[in-house]
Parts: sequence; structure tokens; C-alpha cells
Amino acid sequence: MSFSLNDMSSKPISLAAPPQADRLFADLPVGRWRRRLDTLRVKLFLAIFGANFVLVMAAYLIYSWSFDKGLTDYLNQAEEARLTPMVTRLAEGYRQHGSWEWIRQDRERWFAMLRETIGIGQVPRRRDDGRVLPSPQTSPQTSSQTSPQASSQTPGPLPRQSNDDVVLGGALARIAAPDIRSMPPLTMDWRMLLFDPSQRILIGSPGRSSDSQIKMKPIMVGDMIVGYLGYIPRLEMVESIETVASKQQSRRFGAIAIGMIAAVLLNAALISYLLARRLRALGDGAAALARGDYATRIPARGNDELAQLAGDFNHLAHALEAARRARQQWIADIAHELRTPLATLRAEVEALVDGVRPLSQKSLASLAQEVGHLTRLVDDLRMLSLSDLGALTYYKEPVHLAEIVEDSITAARGAIEEKGLDVQLALQSDVQVLADGERLQQVFANLLQNTLRYSDAPARLEVRLRSADGVARLTWDDTSPGVPAADLARLTERLFRVDGSRARASGGSGLGLAIVKAIVDAHGGHLEPSVSPIGGLRWTLTLPLLPARA
Repeated sequence: MSFSLNDMSSKPISLAAPPQADRLFADLPVGRWRRRLDTLRVKLFLAIFGANFVLVMAAYLIYSWSFDKGLTDYLNQAEEARLTPMVTRLAEGYRQHGSWEWIRQDRERWFAMLRETIGIGQVPRRRDDGRVLPSPQTSPQTSSQTSPQASSQTPGPLPRQSNDDVVLGGALARIAAPDIRSMPPLTMDWRMLLFDPSQRILIGSPGRSSDSQIKMKPIMVGDMIVGYLGYIPRLEMVESIETVASKQQSRRFGAIAIGMIAAVLLNAALISYLLARRLRALGDGAAALARGDYATRIPARGNDELAQLAGDFNHLAHALEAARRARQQWIADIAHELRTPLATLRAEVEALVDGVRPLSQKSLASLAQEVGHLTRLVDDLRMLSLSDLGALTYYKEPVHLAEIVEDSITAARGAIEEKGLDVQLALQSDVQVLADGERLQQVFANLLQNTLRYSDAPARLEVRLRSADGVARLTWDDTSPGVPAADLARLTERLFRVDGSRARASGGSGLGLAIVKAIVDAHGGHLEPSVSPIGGLRWTLTLPLLPARA
């Protein structure tokens, strides 16, 4: 078996997945989940939840950052304010001793002054046996014997026996060295430094003298700067009270954020469910309309846009249902209208064929009458169909409406005299409209035929024409019998007849008034039936006047 490459190259190769592959993918679990998630309810939920989640997280981050920053700034400002008494005491000591040796050589006093100024208290002093000595500043005897002036002055350096011993009240006392581990989180000792006027470090770690974060508070004696009290502000990442408070506050913010996210989840789920349920009802209703179930209605609750949409949907369903009933009635009426003259023709012809009736002028006239009725019916149906399609031609030109009315009455003079109809005209002669004269003559001819057929003797017709408010207004009144008020709006429906006096027995196809309305609408006019003051039916016809030429 042999083959050639040319045979292979002549067959195009398609890389697109066949439709069977798409259906197979849709049947897979991934495809089913994709269809479930690709719904309006899920999209609304994700949109609402996503927007609110971003807002919650943004609020959480902003509040956390502002709290940390504000707390750090507050503590730094509070420390700086609490150091003002320290600067005052150092200035007073320098004024008394004239140098910094009194504090430089006595580090214990430095620590004691720091703790007194920041509100923690004095350094505890102990005996050799470990017992704590009462502070001389807080002793009742000392406080009662010390004058206010003496208590406000900084004491001189204490007599020293060794690096850790001092003589206090004739007894050997030991100053307890500061224990960094026992200090509270708000610690300042290692961050406090003392500088001379040349900013050389006197007390503090020499390695920190060049730290760029050191802030200097000048120590003034009179108008002269005698030194600087330096301190290092707190840093954001120091394991101190602001870090602890920040963590606590972050946990609170986190709990609040979690609660808000849970509320957002519930809110998004509820909103998406409610909206999706109402939209699903609209979708089910639209599907029912597509199946031809025009009796479907959707409950319209509330006054929002979805309720308005549901109301519009119900109006659409009602209009479609009415249109279907009208179409069914139209077909039934057309069949009835065609069947009646055809049955008459068939009976006449069979009678002639069977010899029941002789072929005479009278029988031929009867046949011609039925054929004419069929012809008029077919012509009217054709005219209405052309009007519905917009294919009915109109040759519009300026015409005098009064002349057209008079011509229509004159053309039917014989039928008017035979009926004994009393015609009264009150026409304004200068009323001009832009219209097709022949079509308007057809309008008035149909209205006159309607009056001749259905008005009882002695019949009277009153026609009035006048112009007002930019329109030509014509009223057409005839005498009884009238039309029930419930049937007035249906007079221009196709093949509609009022039961009783205005029935098919009087002749006509039931299409004349429908043709009149179609012609008037095509001219931009309006036709309205109402009860006539002379007992019958009134037609009010309005047409736009011919625009005045400049």
C-alpha cells in the first residue's frame, strides 16, 4: 500500500475543537460548576462582596496605621513635655554649682532625678543588710523640718565611701543599682543624655553622641545655654508600651473587620438572592411568553425599577394576549365574511343549474350583488393590509377641506334623497390642509355610508368645520340610534359590529371605519367617536392645518 505526500497536503487540517468536544466538556464536573457559577446571582454576590471587602480592608489598614502613628507621636510629645521639669532642675543645679560636676560624678542622682521627673519615684536605697531605707524627702520628720525654700533646691553631692556606698544620717547605706530587667515598659534611662554647651556628651553612652535621632532640649541659665538634655524618641518597632497597645488595638480592629466582613457576606448574599429571585421571575415570564403563554403575569411589588419593569412586562403580555385574540377573531370574522356571500353564490348557482330558478335578469342581478360584496370586502382587506405595511400611497397637496366635504355629500345625493336624510353643513371655507384629496373623499364617503345605513328616519346629519389651535376640527353628528358607551372605543376595530340596530343585516363589511382611521392616522390626524347631542353618533376628526407661507 502506497500513498503520496501530495494526497495528505490536499486535505485541510482543522485545529478547532469539534462541537462534540464542547458538549463533552459541558457534561464534565468542571463544566457543570462553571455553568452554576456563571449566573447573575453569583456575579451580584461577588460584585457586592468584593466592593465591601475592599472598603473594609482599606478602613482596617488606615485605622491601624493612623493609630500606630498617632500613638507614637502622642507618646513622644508626652515624653518631651515630661522632661521640662528635668530641664528646670538641671538648670537650677547648674546655677548653684556653676558646673556639671555635681551630676556628672553622681550617676545615682542622675537616675533618681530622671525617675522623679517622669513620675516613677526615687531609686530605693538599701542598707548593707538589704533593708530599704525610707526616703529622706518622704520622711515625716524631714518633711516637717524642711522649709519650702530648702526643699526646692537641688542638694549637693552626697559623701561617697565607695562606688556604691553613701553616708546617710550617719549610717552606711548602699544605693541599689538600677535593674534594667525590673524597669517598666516605659523606660527612658538609656535614651537620656546630658551634653555640655559644645554638645559633648557628659552622661550617657558615648557611642550614641552621633545618633541622628537625638533631640536636644537646651538648658538655660539666664540668657545663656549651659548644656543640653538629649533624648532619643521612641521608634515604631521598639518592644515597648506603644507596640503592645498597637497589637491590642490591631486585634480589636481585626475582630471588628472580621465582623464587618461577615455582615458584608450576609448582606451580599441577601441582596443577590433577592435581586436574582426577582430577575429570575422576569426570565421565567419571558420564557413563558416565548412559548406562547400570554396569560403569564409577574407580581409587581414596590416602586423601584424592577417593579416598573414587571409592570411593563405585564402590559406587554396583555398586549400580546389581546393581539392573539384579535388575530383569532380576525381570522374567524374573515372566514365568516367570505363564507356568507360564497354560500349565497353557491346556492344561487346550484338553483340555476338544477332549474329551480330560471335564468333571468333578476337572478343575474342577485349574483352580481354578491360578487360586488365579495369584491368590496377583498378590496377593503387589501387596503388595510397595505396600510399596515406602510405601502398605501398618498399624494398630498394643499386642499380646502370644506370643498372635499361638499363634493362627498354631492356624490351621494341620490342615496341621501332616497334615505330622506336631512344634511346641514356649517363649514369654514378657508380651512386648508396638506392631504390626499381622494383619500379624504373616501373617509367622508365611508362616514356617510355609516350614517345612511344605521340612522333611523327621519334622519339628520350635521357637519361642522372650523379651525383652532393650529388644527382643522370637523364634527360629524347623526341621529339615533346611538352606540353604547362601552362599544365606542371598538368602533374602529376591524370587522367589529355593534349588536342590535347596527348589525351586518344593514350591510357593510365592518371594515369601513377601520379604513377611515387608517387614512386619518396616515395624515397625522386623530379620529374619536363619542355620543352625539342629537341622539346618534358623533365623530370628531382633527387634521393639522397647512403651515402659513412666509
